[in-house]
Amino acid sequence: MNIADFTTQERCLKTTAIAALLAVTSAGIVGASAIAAVTGVSGFTQSSKNLVIAALKLRLPKTPVTSIECAGFGGLCEVISRKALFYIDERARYLFVGRLYDMETRADLTAAKLLAINPDMLVASTASASQKTNVHMPAANAAPQYVNLEGLPKEGAITWGKPGGPKVIVFSDFQCGYCKRLAGELKKARVHVEERPISIFGAASRAISQSVICAKDTEAALQRAYAGEKTKTRASCDTNGLDANEAFARENGFSGTPVMVRASDGAVMQGYRSAPEIRAFLNASNAQEGAR
Repeated sequence: MNIADFTTQERCLKTTAIAALLAVTSAGIVGASAIAAVTGVSGFTQSSKNLVIAALKLRLPKTPVTSIECAGFGGLCEVISRKALFYIDERARYLFVGRLYDMETRADLTAAKLLAINPDMLVASTASASQKTNVHMPAANAAPQYVNLEGLPKEGAITWGKPGGPKVIVFSDFQCGYCKRLAGELKKARVHVEERPISIFGAASRAISQSVICAKDTEAALQRAYAGEKTKTRASCDTNGLDANEAFARENGFSGTPVMVRASDGAVMQGYRSAPEIRAFLNASNAQEGAR
């Protein structure tokens, strides 16, 4: 694969990795048997993480390791180097730069982590990267221009904003940096928001969504969630609405957040937008109706 096929972040990572590998090669790369002797592992266990880090340092001494996680990646280890992300095997012999998917949950594990460590990256760019690397997930449908909002239960929504303003349904993740920024623009736009959380970042996002839905004051809990603060919740509450949000997002191909849907006609606009753009989007339905 040509390095031009990678995203900007991936190109930077690949260049760093290649440079480090060349530097190690010039000094004489340690063989696989030597790495095995250092690590003492032929298959990964959580307790051997430090040994994996030691093996990685032998291979890539010039690449700083911010964090490493080896559980849940099918025998690979996920390595974060500052804001770069790549994967290695337990001997640090094979280095993989690209998108890693969980085929059972159909989740893009790489996209979720890249957004977590670098919120300024749009999910749309990760989808583009997947196409460039010829990765095709089953049932990955492009989001439609219009959706049917019937059947979405009120239990899955947090309503806030200006009650008399034009209404917009927002599918978001409380760990998404662009969702947080969008919330500020929605407030400026003085619109009526029906926010429906979905879990782009997996279990951690779901836990936050449940804490917000189960709070006595859901609007205040929503604001705390975006600020990274915890909230007190009721002992138990109905979270079926969140399941409905997730199902709706999957059915309509919402693979990233934020996604805005115009309540008047189901028109879809994906990604972060400024307050004037939001107002123009919501007012467009009125102009279309007037032209009929």
